[in-house]
Amino acid sequence: MPKMKTHKGTQKRLRKTGSGKLNRGHAYTSHMFANKSQKQKRKLRKATTVSNSDYRRIKTMLQNK
Repeated sequence: MPKMKTHKGTQKRLRKTGSGKLNRGHAYTSHMFANKSQKQKRKLRKATTVSNSDYRRIKTMLQNK
């Protein structure tokens, strides 16, 4: 059985924190900013951690990291 490869698209989108959690960027940040409030745009700028329900699935994609 060959080794499992890292999913490169996932690897480029996520960063590991010091405690081992995964940080991700927000969606809805590419266009149509006139329709979004300043508060919403400000909150979308910051990264957030991956949810617990997705963590196990994503961890298998990043097997080699």
